[in-house]
This record gives sequence, C-alpha cells and structure tokens, in this order.
Amino acid sequence: MKQHTADSYWSGIVKSMGLVFGDIGTSPIYTLTVIFALTKPTVDNVFGILSLVFWTMTILVTAEYAWLAMSLGRKGEGGTIVLKEILARMLKPGRQLAFVVFLSYVGVCLLIGDGVITPAISILSAVEGMALIPGLEATKQGTLILIAAIIAVGLFIAQFKGTDKVASAFGPIMVVWFSALTLSGLASMITMPSIVMAISPHYALNFMLHHGLEGFFVLSEVILCATGGEALYADMGHLGRKPIMRAWYFAFTALIINYFGQGVFLLGHPEAKNYLFGMIQYQAPMFYIPFLILTVMATIIASQAMISGVFSVVYQGITTRIMPLLRVDYTSTHLKSQIYISSINWILMIAVLLIMMIFQKSENLAAAYGLAVTGTMSITGIMMIMIFSRTTKKWKIPLAVGITLVDLVFFFSCMNKIPHGGYWSIILAAFPFATILIWTKGQRALYRALKPLDFETFELAYNQIYAKQRNIPGTGLFFVKEWNVIPPYLVHCIIRSNIIYERNVLISLVRTDEPYGLETVLKTGLAQGLDAIEIRAGYMEMLDIEGILKANNITEKVIFYGIEDIETGNIFWKLFSTIKRQTPNFVQFHKLPAARLQGVVTRVEM
Repeated sequence: MKQHTADSYWSGIVKSMGLVFGDIGTSPIYTLTVIFALTKPTVDNVFGILSLVFWTMTILVTAEYAWLAMSLGRKGEGGTIVLKEILARMLKPGRQLAFVVFLSYVGVCLLIGDGVITPAISILSAVEGMALIPGLEATKQGTLILIAAIIAVGLFIAQFKGTDKVASAFGPIMVVWFSALTLSGLASMITMPSIVMAISPHYALNFMLHHGLEGFFVLSEVILCATGGEALYADMGHLGRKPIMRAWYFAFTALIINYFGQGVFLLGHPEAKNYLFGMIQYQAPMFYIPFLILTVMATIIASQAMISGVFSVVYQGITTRIMPLLRVDYTSTHLKSQIYISSINWILMIAVLLIMMIFQKSENLAAAYGLAVTGTMSITGIMMIMIFSRTTKKWKIPLAVGITLVDLVFFFSCMNKIPHGGYWSIILAAFPFATILIWTKGQRALYRALKPLDFETFELAYNQIYAKQRNIPGTGLFFVKEWNVIPPYLVHCIIRSNIIYERNVLISLVRTDEPYGLETVLKTGLAQGLDAIEIRAGYMEMLDIEGILKANNITEKVIFYGIEDIETGNIFWKLFSTIKRQTPNFVQFHKLPAARLQGVVTRVEM
C-alpha cells in the first residue's frame, strides 16, 4: 500500500508540473531581462527587485491561489465561473448578483485574451535564445519570428489529437526544466551567498520608497514572475488540489533559486542580453544548445496548458449558457476535461501569429503582458472576499482583503502599459466579452418573444386531439426548455398540424451549477400517451443523450426540435441572429442521429 501511495504522490506532482506550471515555470526566461531594461542593475536595485519577485510570488500565487482560492472548489473544479456559481447561491437576485456576473464575464474574457499572449511571448522568448549560439549571432529577428510562428502553428495543428497522449511526456520534461533552473541558480548563488538576504521585505520597501512613481511602474514588469499563477486554481479540476499544492512548493523553490542566481550573474555581467541564457552559456557553454531545446519544449508545454485552459473555460461558458454552442470534440476516453473546440483553436492560432507579427520581440510583448493577469487576480480577490464574508470562514477576510489590495496595486501599475501595447489585452478580451453580452441578452429576449404556452392550456387541446385516435405508431421526442413550458414549435406540431404519436415524450436538459453529476427523472402519464424526461447534468458533464434514452426504454422514431427564424431591425439582434445561424444548434451540439431529426421553424419578431 505504502509503495502505491508514494507512487501516486510523486506521479501527481510530476503531472502537475506538466499541466499547471508551464506558464509560471517559463517566466524566468524573460522577467529579469525585461525589468532591468528599465532599471539600472546596481546592487541596491538588484536586491530590491529580487525581494519584490519573492514577495510577489509569495503573496499573489502562494497566498491568493494555493491557500485561499484552492479552498473554494465545487466538486474539485476551480476558476472564475466556479466562484460565480458559489456566489450565485449566496446572493439574492439584484445589483450584487449582477455585479458578480459582470465580474465573472470580465475574468473569463481576460483569461481568453491571455491564451493568446502567453503562447506568443513564451515561444518567441525561447526562440530568441538562438541568437546566443556561436555563429548564429547575426540571425535576423524576422527569421526568429518565422521559427516561432512555425512552432506555434505545429502546436495548434496537434490539438485535435488531444493532449492526453502528449501530456504524459509533459510532466517529466517540466521536472527536468525545473531541475535545470535550480542547478543553474545554485551554481550562480554559490559565488555570492549573501544574495539570500534579498528575501527580507525591507529591500523591496526600500526600492519602492527610493524610486517613487518609477518604482510603482516597475511593478508592472515584476508581475511577469507571477503570470500563470491563476492556473493553480483554474486547473484544479484536472488533477485535484493536493498534487498541485505539493508540486507548487517544488516549483516555487526552483523559481526563486533561479531568479536569485540570475541576480548574481546580472551583477557581474550587466551588459548581457538575456540573463537566463547568458548565465547558462557562461556556466556551461557545452550544455547551452541542449538547454535551449529544453527551453523551447518548456514554452510549448506552457502554451499547451494555456490553450487547454481556454478550451475548458469556453466549454464551461457553453454549458452555463453564457456562450453560443460550438462544436466540441472529446479527445480522451477517460479524462473528462480533455476537449477540443476547433473554431476556438483556429481563432487562437490566427491571433497568436498576428500578435507575434505586431510585437516582433518578446520584450515588446512584455509591455502588453500583465494587464489581463492582474485583472484576473483582482477579480478573484474581490469574489473571494464576498464569499468569505458570507461563510463561517470570516477569519480569512483580512487576508483576502490584504491580498486584493496588493492585486489592485499591481493592476493599476499595469495601466501605464495600455498605450505601449497593453491595449491589445483589452482588444483580445473585448471580442469574447461582446459575444457573451449579445448572446445572453439575445437568448433572454428571444425567450420572451417566443411567448411559450403553459402546460394546462396545452393539455386541454392535446387530450382532444389524442382522443381522435388518429395517432402515428411509435414514439415522438420533443425538445423543450422545461417540461411544463410549451414552446411555440410544439404547439405548431401537435395542435395545428395534428402530428401526434402513440407515445409523445417531452425531453428537457437542465445544467446544474455543480461541475459534475447526472440524474434523470422520467415523469410518465402527464396525459394519455404523454411523458416527460428531465436530464439534470453538471456543467462539465459530457452527455450521451441517446444512451440515456435507451436506458429509460425510449426508442424514438423521430426527434423534433425548434429553430427560430429571427425577424428584426435591431442591429444587436441581427448580430445575435447571425451568431445563432453560424453555430451548431442544440441537437447538432449533442450529436443526435441526423436521420431521425426534424427541425420545426418558428418565425419570431424581436
């Protein structure tokens, strides 16, 4: 038993290294290089910055995500949508709830925007290390961008196979990566052990006090060391809380040792172009090319984690009905969270290539990076304060408030990035945000415009028609939102067109606010020959509707569903109608057998 526990203990840590810590694990490639492009590398400044890096990672990643956020899961799932679902149960409908919903939409959209910037900056910064290989110093930036673009395209093309097969290799590669970071950092720190003193917060405070406003803006670059910290919480559903927490302590130690080692190297070589690559080349020139290959692999893994994260968030958005239905493929037989959404994949790929072309260099990209991350962290903080203030864990409130204030300080320091490319974070988040607003408002307006019928009125007419005994042999299945609210297409089918089967089943699918769980309620005898089946499923649950029907002895001859033909002069509803036409409808989304489907069109004026 002990042997098995030890195995699963270590395998959980290795898997977490691969799936969760790619993004934050590749931050040392560019963080200090970007910071000291703005700040003079004096001894005081180096100690001050290292202290800021240490405390930023301690407060924003360890305290906010590992300690606080990860204690708030729903059936093991984490992320902004989960926080929204927890709060939705605690708040009465009204302004506060509307505020929480708005915050969660912004959080989701910032994360999607991040899914574009992360692969671009990570892959580009790794490829730029090629310019330090002897003989390749004269490589043009255009060539480096092309190589980075080819790697990115390859990564997106490989998505449809599912990351499941590759993920098993991710963990060990990232373990090697973190080991390399630790060893190179230690080798450098040995030459100047006093660098450890930088852990003391007074160096960070000293730096901030002496640099005034300039010091405040340096925070917008310091945050680069914590980008990817939000993945600890967002990926909790993939691996569980404990393995991620354990792996984080290893990753945290490796990162800090490496940053401190880079600090020592920087004091001796202030003219270096890239401190991490420079340090490796200085310590072990013969290992430089293998290290560069390892770096490229690590950045691909970081990008992969981000892409999977975006798929996961979009899927939660689809099932919680805040985003349009998109075609989803399940790429793993045993991992529920492994999904592939082709439309999102190609949009992300085009956006990543575009961002690489626009920014050209990873240090320019760093100017756009940070706004989305600090925004997401601030939103998480605000939502956590709201949750803790409504639970028995009130003692956590001061800690959450303190952390959120730090988040907001970082967020406001990133505001100065907006004119230098930070506006791209806003542009990238604006597209999904506009889609969510148009979709949610459109769905509500459409439901009101459809004027559904109540069950009692429908039942009277239904009984009269059924009693005529001109019924079609077999079972007809009708999709409805709720069994006791009858949509217009059903009235059209049964009452106006007299399409009535010997057995008529109303089927409704309700997504609960839990991530997983599945229950089916069959209500028989609502009227003669009329039954209803309600499927209640968690929002991360992958459904096999045909299988559920068979298990309940329903073998349908034909499946009816409503299609709305929207007639409108309103520009917003026109956009809504276009989105609705371009995306698969409910039955295509659930891959029901095409041969038995019958769509009934209802004209709606909005």
